[in-house]
Amino acid sequence: MLLAFSIGSVSFAGDNWPDFRGPNMDGHSDAKELPLEWSEQKNVRWKTAIVGRGWSTPVIWGDQVWLTTATSDGKELYALCLNKENGEVTKRIKVFEVEKPEAIHDLNSHASPSPVIEVGRVYVHFGKHGTAAINTETGSIPWKRADLNVSHSVGPGSSPVLSEKLLILTFDGTDSQYITALDTASGETKWLTPRSVDLGSVQPESRKAFSTPVIAQVDGQPQIITTAANSAYGYDSKSGRELWRLGYDGFSHASRPVVGKGMMFLNTGYMKPQVLGARLGGHGNITNTHVVWQQASGAPNKPSPLIIDDLFYMIADGGVASCLDVKTGEIVWTKRLGGSFSASSVYAAGRIYSSDQDGKTCVFKTGREYRQLAINKLDEGCMASPAVSGKAIYLRTKTCLYRLEESAK
Repeated sequence: MLLAFSIGSVSFAGDNWPDFRGPNMDGHSDAKELPLEWSEQKNVRWKTAIVGRGWSTPVIWGDQVWLTTATSDGKELYALCLNKENGEVTKRIKVFEVEKPEAIHDLNSHASPSPVIEVGRVYVHFGKHGTAAINTETGSIPWKRADLNVSHSVGPGSSPVLSEKLLILTFDGTDSQYITALDTASGETKWLTPRSVDLGSVQPESRKAFSTPVIAQVDGQPQIITTAANSAYGYDSKSGRELWRLGYDGFSHASRPVVGKGMMFLNTGYMKPQVLGARLGGHGNITNTHVVWQQASGAPNKPSPLIIDDLFYMIADGGVASCLDVKTGEIVWTKRLGGSFSASSVYAAGRIYSSDQDGKTCVFKTGREYRQLAINKLDEGCMASPAVSGKAIYLRTKTCLYRLEESAK
Protein backbone atom coordinates (compact mmCIF):
# COMPACT_ATOMS: atom_id res chain seq x y z
CA MET A 1 0.00 0.00 0.00
CA LEU A 2 1.48 3.34 -1.03
CA LEU A 3 0.77 5.80 1.75
CA ALA A 4 1.73 9.15 0.33
CA PHE A 5 2.81 10.49 -3.01
CA SER A 6 4.69 13.36 -4.58
CA ILE A 7 2.68 16.41 -5.58
CA GLY A 8 4.30 16.68 -9.00
CA SER A 9 5.18 13.56 -10.95
CA VAL A 10 8.17 15.35 -12.50
CA SER A 11 9.35 16.77 -9.19
CA PHE A 12 12.83 15.94 -7.98
CA ALA A 13 12.68 15.95 -4.20
CA GLY A 14 16.21 17.25 -3.81
CA ASP A 15 15.52 20.42 -5.84
CA ASN A 16 11.86 21.26 -5.43
CA TRP A 17 9.88 21.92 -2.27
CA PRO A 18 6.32 22.25 -3.63
CA ASP A 19 4.31 22.09 -0.41
CA PHE A 20 5.03 23.55 3.01
CA ARG A 21 6.05 20.07 4.18
CA GLY A 22 7.92 19.08 1.04
CA PRO A 23 7.39 16.74 -1.92
CA ASN A 24 5.48 14.11 0.07
CA MET A 25 3.71 16.41 2.54
CA ASP A 26 5.56 14.79 5.45
CA GLY A 27 8.54 17.04 6.25
CA HIS A 28 11.09 14.67 4.70
CA SER A 29 13.93 15.72 2.39
CA ASP A 30 16.40 13.49 0.55
CA ALA A 31 19.14 16.12 0.93
CA LYS A 32 22.47 14.73 2.15
CA GLU A 33 24.62 17.82 2.78
CA LEU A 34 22.53 20.37 4.62
CA PRO A 35 24.36 22.71 7.00
CA LEU A 36 24.61 21.60 10.61
CA GLU A 37 25.52 24.99 12.05
CA TRP A 38 24.73 28.61 11.19
CA SER A 39 24.42 32.08 12.65
CA GLU A 40 24.06 35.61 11.29
CA GLN A 41 27.76 35.42 10.37
CA LYS A 42 28.15 31.76 9.45
CA ASN A 43 26.87 29.68 6.50
CA VAL A 44 24.49 32.38 5.22
CA ARG A 45 24.54 32.27 1.39
CA TRP A 46 22.11 35.19 1.29
CA LYS A 47 19.62 37.04 3.47
CA THR A 48 16.73 39.02 2.01
CA ALA A 49 14.41 41.33 3.90
CA ILE A 50 10.73 40.53 3.36
CA VAL A 51 8.52 43.60 3.43
CA GLY A 52 5.28 43.14 5.34
CA ARG A 53 4.14 40.45 7.75
CA GLY A 54 3.48 36.83 6.86
CA TRP A 55 4.14 33.39 8.32
CA SER A 56 3.82 31.32 5.13
CA THR A 57 6.53 28.77 4.43
CA PRO A 58 8.39 29.35 1.14
CA VAL A 59 7.84 26.85 -1.67
CA ILE A 60 10.49 26.18 -4.31
CA TRP A 61 10.41 25.08 -7.94
CA GLY A 62 13.44 25.30 -10.22
CA ASP A 63 15.22 28.61 -9.61
CA GLN A 64 12.22 30.28 -7.93
CA VAL A 65 11.24 30.68 -4.29
CA TRP A 66 7.67 31.85 -3.62
CA LEU A 67 6.02 33.08 -0.45
CA THR A 68 3.23 35.43 0.61
CA THR A 69 3.13 38.55 2.74
CA ALA A 70 0.69 41.28 3.75
CA THR A 71 0.71 44.84 4.93
CA SER A 72 0.45 45.13 8.70
CA ASP A 73 -3.19 46.16 8.46
CA GLY A 74 -4.04 43.23 6.16
CA LYS A 75 -5.49 45.45 3.43
CA GLU A 76 -2.95 44.45 0.77
CA LEU A 77 -2.03 40.82 0.16
CA TYR A 78 1.06 39.95 -1.90
CA ALA A 79 2.89 37.07 -3.53
CA LEU A 80 6.68 37.35 -3.75
CA CYS A 81 9.10 35.48 -5.99
CA LEU A 82 12.81 35.36 -5.17
CA ASN A 83 15.71 34.13 -7.26
CA LYS A 84 16.94 30.98 -5.52
CA GLU A 85 20.59 31.64 -6.32
CA ASN A 86 20.99 35.22 -5.10
CA GLY A 87 17.86 36.03 -3.07
CA GLU A 88 16.76 38.91 -5.31
CA VAL A 89 13.03 39.67 -5.25
CA THR A 90 12.08 39.28 -8.92
CA LYS A 91 8.29 39.56 -8.61
CA ARG A 92 6.12 41.42 -6.10
CA ILE A 93 2.51 40.87 -7.03
CA LYS A 94 -0.41 42.50 -5.27
CA VAL A 95 -2.98 39.72 -5.43
CA PHE A 96 -5.84 41.14 -3.33
CA GLU A 97 -6.94 44.41 -1.78
CA VAL A 98 -9.19 43.94 1.25
CA GLU A 99 -11.39 46.77 2.45
CA LYS A 100 -12.16 45.31 5.88
CA PRO A 101 -9.68 42.59 6.85
CA GLU A 102 -10.63 40.12 9.54
CA ALA A 103 -8.92 40.57 12.90
CA ILE A 104 -6.01 38.24 13.61
CA HIS A 105 -4.54 36.64 16.71
CA ASP A 106 -1.22 38.04 17.98
CA LEU A 107 0.50 34.81 16.88
CA ASN A 108 -1.08 34.87 13.43
CA SER A 109 -0.68 36.99 10.29
CA HIS A 110 -2.85 37.92 7.32
CA ALA A 111 -0.54 35.76 5.15
CA SER A 112 -0.09 32.56 7.17
CA PRO A 113 -1.31 29.89 4.69
CA SER A 114 1.62 28.65 2.61
CA PRO A 115 1.52 28.54 -1.20
CA VAL A 116 1.69 25.33 -3.19
CA ILE A 117 3.53 25.12 -6.52
CA GLU A 118 3.82 22.96 -9.64
CA VAL A 119 5.21 23.40 -13.13
CA GLY A 120 4.22 26.86 -14.36
CA ARG A 121 1.78 27.69 -11.55
CA VAL A 122 1.89 28.75 -7.94
CA TYR A 123 -1.33 28.91 -5.92
CA VAL A 124 -1.63 31.41 -3.07
CA HIS A 125 -4.32 31.42 -0.42
CA PHE A 126 -5.36 33.99 2.17
CA GLY A 127 -8.35 32.20 3.71
CA LYS A 128 -11.65 34.02 3.24
CA HIS A 129 -9.89 36.98 1.62
CA GLY A 130 -9.01 35.04 -1.50
CA THR A 131 -7.27 32.30 -3.47
CA ALA A 132 -5.41 32.78 -6.75
CA ALA A 133 -3.32 31.04 -9.38
CA ILE A 134 -0.19 32.83 -10.61
CA ASN A 135 1.79 32.11 -13.77
CA THR A 136 5.31 31.60 -12.42
CA GLU A 137 6.97 32.84 -15.62
CA THR A 138 5.01 36.01 -16.29
CA GLY A 139 3.50 36.81 -12.90
CA SER A 140 0.05 37.08 -14.46
CA ILE A 141 -3.02 35.86 -12.56
CA PRO A 142 -5.08 33.39 -14.66
CA TRP A 143 -7.83 33.26 -12.04
CA LYS A 144 -8.68 34.30 -8.52
CA ARG A 145 -11.55 33.75 -6.12
CA ALA A 146 -12.70 35.84 -3.17
CA ASP A 147 -16.17 34.40 -2.68
CA LEU A 148 -15.45 31.46 -0.35
CA ASN A 149 -16.50 32.98 2.93
CA VAL A 150 -16.07 31.86 6.51
CA SER A 151 -15.34 33.54 9.84
CA HIS A 152 -11.84 32.46 10.85
CA SER A 153 -12.20 34.58 14.02
CA VAL A 154 -8.42 34.93 14.49
CA GLY A 155 -7.25 34.94 10.86
CA PRO A 156 -6.52 32.20 8.31
CA GLY A 157 -4.20 29.24 8.85
CA SER A 158 -4.92 26.19 6.70
CA SER A 159 -2.80 25.92 3.54
CA PRO A 160 -3.96 24.69 0.11
CA VAL A 161 -3.09 21.20 -1.13
CA LEU A 162 -2.70 19.89 -4.68
CA SER A 163 -4.30 16.59 -5.66
CA GLU A 164 -3.79 15.93 -9.37
CA LYS A 165 -5.71 18.75 -11.10
CA LEU A 166 -7.54 19.91 -7.99
CA LEU A 167 -6.66 22.54 -5.41
CA ILE A 168 -8.03 21.44 -2.03
CA LEU A 169 -9.05 24.12 0.48
CA THR A 170 -10.44 23.77 3.99
CA PHE A 171 -12.62 26.35 5.70
CA ASP A 172 -13.30 25.51 9.35
CA GLY A 173 -14.72 28.69 10.81
CA THR A 174 -16.88 29.74 13.69
CA ASP A 175 -19.93 30.06 11.43
CA SER A 176 -19.50 27.31 8.82
CA GLN A 177 -17.17 24.39 8.17
CA TYR A 178 -16.49 22.78 4.80
CA ILE A 179 -13.86 21.45 2.41
CA THR A 180 -13.80 22.27 -1.30
CA ALA A 181 -11.84 21.55 -4.47
CA LEU A 182 -11.13 24.07 -7.23
CA ASP A 183 -10.08 23.24 -10.77
CA THR A 184 -6.42 24.29 -11.03
CA ALA A 185 -6.85 25.45 -14.64
CA SER A 186 -9.91 27.65 -14.18
CA GLY A 187 -10.53 28.12 -10.46
CA GLU A 188 -14.01 26.66 -10.89
CA THR A 189 -15.50 24.83 -7.90
CA LYS A 190 -15.51 21.10 -8.68
CA TRP A 191 -17.04 20.04 -5.39
CA LEU A 192 -17.85 21.43 -1.94
CA THR A 193 -18.60 19.18 1.03
CA PRO A 194 -19.85 20.48 4.39
CA ARG A 195 -18.41 18.85 7.50
CA SER A 196 -20.96 16.26 8.52
CA VAL A 197 -20.65 16.53 12.32
CA ASP A 198 -23.23 18.98 13.68
CA LEU A 199 -21.48 21.64 15.77
CA GLY A 200 -24.64 23.65 16.40
CA SER A 201 -24.54 22.98 20.14
CA VAL A 202 -20.86 23.96 20.38
CA GLN A 203 -19.87 27.56 21.11
CA PRO A 204 -18.64 29.29 17.92
CA GLU A 205 -15.00 29.64 19.05
CA SER A 206 -14.85 25.87 19.53
CA ARG A 207 -15.89 25.14 15.93
CA LYS A 208 -12.80 26.49 14.19
CA ALA A 209 -9.65 24.67 13.04
CA PHE A 210 -6.55 25.52 11.00
CA SER A 211 -5.01 22.20 10.01
CA THR A 212 -3.86 21.46 6.45
CA PRO A 213 -4.99 18.14 4.91
CA VAL A 214 -2.68 15.42 3.66
CA ILE A 215 -3.27 13.29 0.56
CA ALA A 216 -2.64 9.55 0.86
CA GLN A 217 -3.14 6.54 -1.36
CA VAL A 218 -5.53 4.20 0.42
CA ASP A 219 -6.57 0.99 -1.31
CA GLY A 220 -5.20 2.39 -4.55
CA GLN A 221 -7.18 5.63 -4.45
CA PRO A 222 -6.16 9.17 -3.44
CA GLN A 223 -7.81 10.09 -0.17
CA ILE A 224 -7.91 13.42 1.68
CA ILE A 225 -7.20 13.05 5.38
CA THR A 226 -8.10 16.14 7.36
CA THR A 227 -8.72 17.15 10.96
CA ALA A 228 -11.39 19.62 12.02
CA ALA A 229 -13.19 20.59 15.21
CA ASN A 230 -14.31 17.46 17.09
CA SER A 231 -13.63 15.10 14.17
CA ALA A 232 -11.18 13.92 11.54
CA TYR A 233 -12.47 13.00 8.08
CA GLY A 234 -11.48 11.02 5.04
CA TYR A 235 -12.76 12.15 1.62
CA ASP A 236 -12.53 10.84 -1.90
CA SER A 237 -10.34 13.48 -3.51
CA LYS A 238 -12.03 13.31 -6.91
CA SER A 239 -15.63 13.69 -5.76
CA GLY A 240 -15.43 15.09 -2.23
CA ARG A 241 -17.55 12.21 -0.92
CA GLU A 242 -17.03 11.56 2.78
CA LEU A 243 -15.61 8.08 3.32
CA TRP A 244 -15.17 8.02 7.09
CA ARG A 245 -15.02 10.19 10.19
CA LEU A 246 -13.39 9.78 13.58
CA GLY A 247 -14.60 11.71 16.61
CA TYR A 248 -12.69 13.36 19.46
CA ASP A 249 -12.84 16.45 21.67
CA GLY A 250 -10.75 19.35 20.39
CA PHE A 251 -10.56 22.33 18.05
CA SER A 252 -8.39 25.22 16.81
CA HIS A 253 -5.40 23.06 15.90
CA ALA A 254 -2.89 23.68 13.11
CA SER A 255 -0.81 20.49 13.30
CA ARG A 256 -1.06 18.54 10.03
CA PRO A 257 -1.82 14.80 9.94
CA VAL A 258 0.93 12.43 8.84
CA VAL A 259 0.60 8.98 7.30
CA GLY A 260 2.90 5.96 7.49
CA LYS A 261 3.23 2.31 8.51
CA GLY A 262 -0.37 1.64 7.48
CA MET A 263 -1.60 4.27 9.93
CA MET A 264 -2.62 7.90 10.15
CA PHE A 265 -1.62 10.15 13.02
CA LEU A 266 -4.12 12.85 13.96
CA ASN A 267 -3.99 15.81 16.31
CA THR A 268 -7.10 16.67 18.30
CA GLY A 269 -6.27 20.30 19.24
CA TYR A 270 -7.37 22.41 22.19
CA MET A 271 -8.11 22.27 25.02
CA LYS A 272 -5.67 19.46 25.74
CA PRO A 273 -4.05 18.20 22.53
CA GLN A 274 -3.72 14.49 21.92
CA VAL A 275 -2.17 12.50 19.11
CA LEU A 276 -4.22 9.56 17.87
CA GLY A 277 -2.64 6.69 15.97
CA ALA A 278 -5.34 5.06 13.83
CA ARG A 279 -5.44 2.43 11.12
CA LEU A 280 -5.99 3.63 7.56
CA GLY A 281 -9.14 2.73 5.71
CA GLY A 282 -12.64 2.07 6.92
CA HIS A 283 -16.06 3.53 6.18
CA GLY A 284 -18.58 5.48 8.20
CA ASN A 285 -17.90 6.24 11.85
CA ILE A 286 -14.55 4.61 12.71
CA THR A 287 -14.14 6.20 16.15
CA ASN A 288 -14.50 2.91 18.03
CA THR A 289 -12.86 0.61 15.50
CA HIS A 290 -9.66 2.18 14.12
CA VAL A 291 -7.86 4.00 16.95
CA VAL A 292 -4.79 1.97 17.93
CA TRP A 293 -3.26 4.36 20.49
CA GLN A 294 -3.56 7.85 21.89
CA GLN A 295 -0.93 10.00 23.56
CA ALA A 296 -1.56 13.28 25.37
CA SER A 297 1.86 13.79 26.95
CA GLY A 298 3.88 16.29 24.90
CA ALA A 299 1.32 16.56 22.08
CA PRO A 300 1.58 19.75 19.96
CA ASN A 301 -1.20 22.02 18.84
CA LYS A 302 0.67 23.78 16.00
CA PRO A 303 3.89 21.98 14.92
CA SER A 304 3.38 18.94 12.67
CA PRO A 305 5.09 15.65 13.57
CA LEU A 306 7.52 13.38 11.72
CA ILE A 307 7.55 9.63 11.11
CA ILE A 308 11.04 8.20 10.58
CA ASP A 309 11.47 4.43 10.38
CA ASP A 310 9.56 3.01 13.37
CA LEU A 311 9.61 6.20 15.42
CA PHE A 312 7.26 9.18 15.72
CA TYR A 313 8.73 12.59 16.62
CA MET A 314 6.82 15.65 17.82
CA ILE A 315 7.59 19.06 19.33
CA ALA A 316 5.03 20.51 21.72
CA ASP A 317 4.23 24.21 21.44
CA GLY A 318 5.95 24.70 24.79
CA GLY A 319 9.26 23.24 23.61
CA VAL A 320 9.21 19.60 24.73
CA ALA A 321 10.47 17.14 22.11
CA SER A 322 9.16 13.58 22.27
CA CYS A 323 9.97 10.35 20.49
CA LEU A 324 7.28 7.65 20.42
CA ASP A 325 7.04 4.12 19.13
CA VAL A 326 4.93 4.30 15.96
CA LYS A 327 3.07 1.05 16.60
CA THR A 328 2.20 1.55 20.26
CA GLY A 329 2.43 5.28 20.99
CA GLU A 330 4.68 4.53 23.97
CA ILE A 331 7.17 7.27 24.81
CA VAL A 332 10.77 6.36 23.95
CA TRP A 333 12.31 9.63 25.20
CA THR A 334 11.45 13.25 25.94
CA LYS A 335 13.69 16.31 26.00
CA ARG A 336 12.89 19.86 27.04
CA LEU A 337 14.28 22.15 24.34
CA GLY A 338 12.84 25.33 25.82
CA GLY A 339 11.24 28.12 23.83
CA SER A 340 7.89 28.26 22.04
CA PHE A 341 7.30 26.44 18.76
CA SER A 342 4.86 27.03 15.90
CA ALA A 343 6.88 25.79 12.89
CA SER A 344 6.92 22.16 11.80
CA SER A 345 10.19 20.22 11.83
CA VAL A 346 12.02 18.84 8.79
CA TYR A 347 14.08 15.67 8.46
CA ALA A 348 17.12 14.98 6.28
CA ALA A 349 20.05 12.55 6.44
CA GLY A 350 19.48 11.39 10.00
CA ARG A 351 18.87 14.88 11.40
CA ILE A 352 15.76 16.70 12.59
CA TYR A 353 15.68 20.51 12.34
CA SER A 354 13.22 22.32 14.65
CA SER A 355 12.95 26.12 14.68
CA ASP A 356 11.31 28.16 17.44
CA GLN A 357 9.66 31.57 17.71
CA ASP A 358 12.82 33.22 19.04
CA GLY A 359 15.08 32.27 16.11
CA LYS A 360 16.68 29.18 17.63
CA THR A 361 16.93 25.99 15.56
CA CYS A 362 17.69 22.79 17.41
CA VAL A 363 19.31 20.04 15.32
CA PHE A 364 19.22 16.55 16.78
CA LYS A 365 19.89 13.03 15.59
CA THR A 366 17.14 10.51 14.99
CA GLY A 367 17.09 7.37 17.12
CA ARG A 368 15.99 5.84 20.39
CA GLU A 369 18.20 8.16 22.41
CA TYR A 370 18.17 11.94 22.23
CA ARG A 371 21.42 13.30 20.81
CA GLN A 372 21.72 17.03 20.22
CA LEU A 373 23.95 18.03 17.32
CA ALA A 374 23.69 21.83 17.26
CA ILE A 375 21.79 24.88 18.46
CA ASN A 376 21.73 27.70 15.89
CA LYS A 377 20.46 31.23 16.49
CA LEU A 378 19.26 33.95 14.12
CA ASP A 379 18.26 37.47 15.07
CA GLU A 380 14.53 36.87 14.86
CA GLY A 381 12.15 34.00 15.34
CA CYS A 382 10.47 31.55 12.98
CA MET A 383 6.74 31.06 12.56
CA ALA A 384 7.24 29.50 9.11
CA SER A 385 8.58 25.98 8.67
CA PRO A 386 11.94 25.36 6.95
CA ALA A 387 12.10 24.52 3.23
CA VAL A 388 14.90 22.48 1.63
CA SER A 389 16.39 22.54 -1.85
CA GLY A 390 19.66 20.93 -2.90
CA LYS A 391 22.23 21.53 -0.15
CA ALA A 392 20.43 24.52 1.35
CA ILE A 393 17.83 25.27 4.00
CA TYR A 394 15.52 28.22 3.29
CA LEU A 395 14.45 29.64 6.61
CA ARG A 396 11.95 32.47 6.96
CA THR A 397 12.08 34.56 10.11
CA LYS A 398 9.62 37.29 11.02
CA THR A 399 11.39 39.80 8.76
CA CYS A 400 13.81 37.96 6.43
CA LEU A 401 14.34 34.91 4.26
CA TYR A 402 17.70 33.13 4.57
CA ARG A 403 19.49 30.65 2.33
CA LEU A 404 21.64 28.62 4.73
CA GLU A 405 24.37 26.48 3.19
CA GLU A 406 27.80 25.15 4.07
CA SER A 407 30.46 27.61 2.94
CA ALA A 408 32.70 26.44 0.11
CA LYS A 409 35.87 24.96 1.51
